[in-house]
Order: sequence, then structure tokens, then C-alpha cells
Amino acid sequence: MTVCFEISPRNAGEVIPDQDAQRISQMRHLARARLVYWKLPALAGDVTLLVSELVTNGVKHSCGTQITMTLCIDDGELQLEVRDETAQRPQVQHPNDDAESGRGLQLVQWITQQHGGSWGVSSDGTSTWCSIPVPSPGRDGG
Repeated sequence: MTVCFEISPRNAGEVIPDQDAQRISQMRHLARARLVYWKLPALAGDVTLLVSELVTNGVKHSCGTQITMTLCIDDGELQLEVRDETAQRPQVQHPNDDAESGRGLQLVQWITQQHGGSWGVSSDGTSTWCSIPVPSPGRDGG
């Protein structure tokens, strides 16, 4: 499944328009529906959180006008990729305990590690991805 959507052009630090922020929720719903279709409901909570964090990063930090989210299963791995038009490598932040944001890539790292998967950023910085093994039948609750 590949979904491409437009976002409003912004400069760094500008407020995210409501219509762009709504895309994050829409992508979570699409991912959850796809996981149900694939009979992988046990992954829905973690994968929708991964989608939320990666799409949020794309929407928040892109200086472009388009985001592409791809969710697929290939060779026993569930793969999620979010691509934007900005060649800026995202970095894992280490916010203090009082910070209200900045933990997105830490969550991606923790969730993928918990599942025995991996995550990374493309060499050109335009894509952030993660991959987790698909549970075998009988272990996924579906």
C-alpha cells in the first residue's frame, strides 16, 4: 500500500495547518485497516504508533509539499517507509523529562527493537523506514 498526499508549503518552525495534521490520523486509520486486512491485528497498536511518529516527522520537518507512506509485507517483514522532499537526516533526540516532544524516533527505535526489527534513514535523508518481522500464524491473534 502506498499513499501519497500533499501538505502545505511551510518554512521551518511554522505552525502545521490543521488539514496537514489531520493526515497523520488518516494514515494511522489506513495502516490499521491494512493490518486487519492482512490478519495482523496484534501488530495494529505498535504499527499505528510507528506510522504516527514517522508521518508526524515528515509533516513537521518537511519543507516540501508531498509525503509518501508505504506499508507492505516483503519476505516475512512488515516494512513502513515515509518519504518527504527534504534531504535532512532526522536525528534521535534526547529531550529532558519535562519536554513535550522530541521522543518520536526513540519510540520508533524502541518498538522496532522490541519486535526484533530495525529502522533507519535513507542515505539522502528523504526517507525514514522501519521493518519488523511478521508473526507466524497462531502468534498474531488472527
